Amino acid sequence: MARTNFDMLLQAGCHFGHLKRKWNPAMAPYIYSERNGIHIIDLHKTVVKVDEAAEALKNVARQGKKILFVGTKKQTKEVIAEKATSVNMPYVIERWPGGMLTNFPTIRKAVKKMANIDKLMQDGTYGNLSKRELLQITRQRAKLEKNLGSIADLTRLPSALFVVDVMKENIAVKEANRLGIPVFGIVDTNSDPKNIDFVIPANDDAKDSVEVILGACCAAIAEGLEERKAEKADEKAAEAQADAEAVEAKPKRVRKTRKEEAPAEEAAPAAE
Repeated sequence: MARTNFDMLLQAGCHFGHLKRKWNPAMAPYIYSERNGIHIIDLHKTVVKVDEAAEALKNVARQGKKILFVGTKKQTKEVIAEKATSVNMPYVIERWPGGMLTNFPTIRKAVKKMANIDKLMQDGTYGNLSKRELLQITRQRAKLEKNLGSIADLTRLPSALFVVDVMKENIAVKEANRLGIPVFGIVDTNSDPKNIDFVIPANDDAKDSVEVILGACCAAIAEGLEERKAEKADEKAAEAQADAEAVEAKPKRVRKTRKEEAPAEEAAPAAE
């Protein structure tokens, strides 16, 4: 069963592309027609592409790996944050920190610095600082939280990148391509789909368009996480059963040994 349908995407405005003069010829296979100087995206192809991307994202989540959501457009920030948080995945909705993927250890140092500031504030180390110094540290902490707070739990490189507007977030896409990290992207008619592993042709400017596509993909991720949880529960149950069987088997072996030893003890006086 499809995770989206033509009517759902149409109502959300996913079919509206950019002006014809701004188009990227590489998007021609996904364009249905042109109306009033604006390209119209073929939503039948979008439905198929959403399903393909959702299934791949589900497999990533089932393996317990992280998917990093990226989108810094003002109108889509809240949607991305909400959907990513709902499946406990990291996201970047402020300025993309250059080298976040290719220079990941440096980003981790900045995240640790934020944690250290929190720790020192809690244990009273900063109690003797002047108001000015304390204000500087507080501002530094707030800046780190704004830019990196949403990736604080990302201790290793993500296994996939989901990008809203691949043209605006081209630096993130290039870093992922360089490291071989698969890229999922909502690609509008003005963008180049060449470096995107899973292309979802759709309007990347409208909040409703982004919300309906992210909703379908995050629902698939949630399914993957649930399946992983169920698999782990089955593994624990199997281990517990194996341990119980092993415990039951030990006394049987002991009783058998005693039975074997009993005739030998009774036979000893007869030999005398």
